[in-house]
Formats: sequence, C-alpha cells, structure tokens
Amino acid sequence: MNKAQHNVAFIPMRGGSKSIPHKNIKSIAGKPLYAWSIQAAIDSKVFDEIFVSTDAPLIREHVENTFGSQVTVIDRPSELAQDTTSTEAVMLDFVHQFDFQTITLIQVTNPFTTARDFQHAFEKFKKENLDSLLTASTCKRFLWDHQAKPVNYNPLQRPRRQDFEGLLMENGAFYITKKTTLLSHQNRLGGNIGIFEMNEVSSFEIDEPHDWTIVEKLLQKEKITPILQNIQAIGVDVDGTLTDGGMYYSPEG
Repeated sequence: MNKAQHNVAFIPMRGGSKSIPHKNIKSIAGKPLYAWSIQAAIDSKVFDEIFVSTDAPLIREHVENTFGSQVTVIDRPSELAQDTTSTEAVMLDFVHQFDFQTITLIQVTNPFTTARDFQHAFEKFKKENLDSLLTASTCKRFLWDHQAKPVNYNPLQRPRRQDFEGLLMENGAFYITKKTTLLSHQNRLGGNIGIFEMNEVSSFEIDEPHDWTIVEKLLQKEKITPILQNIQAIGVDVDGTLTDGGMYYSPEG
C-alpha cells in the first residue's frame, strides 16, 4: 500500500434506523438504498479501497452479496453504534486501524451522487491543494432566523429568483478529508476547506418517510431521462377506417 497515493472511501451504515426501519438496505427505485452510492464510488475508480462500517449482520450480508470483493465490510464496535454516536467518532476509530492519505466519507442517504461527482471533486481537491472538501447545492430560498430577521436577502429589495445568487447548502453527499487533517482537527472539515457544487436534486436526503417517496420519484426520473433523450423517432400505427387519425389519452395514460 502506497500511503502517498492511497484514497479510501468510508461508508458508515448503522442498523438501528428509527424513522425508516432497515432503511439502508430497503429497495428504492429498483435497488437497495446503499447500492446507489457504492456503485457510483466503484465506477469512479478514484478509490483504492471502499469500506463499509456496520454493526448489523444483515447489512454485512447484503453488501457482501451485492458487491463481493469490491467492498470491504468491517465491524463497528457496539459502543460506536449508539443513537448519540457521532460520525466523527466512527471515522476516528477507523483512522487508527487503517493506513491511507485521504478518506472520503460517503452517506448513502443521498443516493444522487454519481461517479463523475467523485471524479470532479477529487480533481478540485488536488488542484486547489485542499485539506478537506464538502459537497453542497445552491439554495435559492429566502431564509429567516428565529428572531424574524432575514438571513440572506433584503425584504425591501426582494430580488427575482433568476437574479438571486442564493447560498450554498451542505447536502451531506460526501466529504473528502486528509488523514492528517482529520487527526489534527478531530473533524471531517478543517484546514483549507473547499466546496464541490452538485445539482439541486442532490439536496434531497432520506431521513424521514416522506423523504423516501420524493427521492424515489426523482431517482426513477433520473433513470428514465437518458433513455428518453436517446429516442430519435416513434412509430405509431392507428387502426380503423372511421377514425380521425387522432389519439387521445386520459391522465392515467
């Protein structure tokens, strides 16, 4: 293992999801939730090793059956699998077990990450000599604090949406961190921090049941859009001699 070139992906998947039972292994838009992000990580070819950390035998079984030797599943200690356990605590436990230069924390609750996202983020990370990087998407909402004060705009000069720059909102898709930075700051972010911008769809994460419905519809659309874009012609046969040659559709198709 060459430490100077070694990049690892780290994917924490705890078994005790409260809001959506077995969320990480539940099928969404045709495959398990975890599979979307892991497949993107594999396809990106930027990682020397991909690790999944879990306390759940069922998750281990699922991941190993799906990805085999492409992913290494490691056991998470029970004391680091509590509701109050921070992600940083799990990352720091991992740091002391494995040798690497950079760690990319990937959160499977954001299934919109693509292989190209990983590739472009790493290009930015290296080009700008960053110590850590987070992903974000543009938020063009008008924000207020709990004291009824505007945060990101002047209500007396309300801008049009197309003229409003908005803010960048952390989307939680993934984070890239140098090992030295993680150890010195005890945090995924520190030192020279950069931001990799993703599309607005990536701002959706699955935390609650209603999120699941929205994300599944968006994933289904993402899957079918490239197919529709490749269609160049449609052949239609309208039978009948006493028709006007028209076709009529109900809202259900």
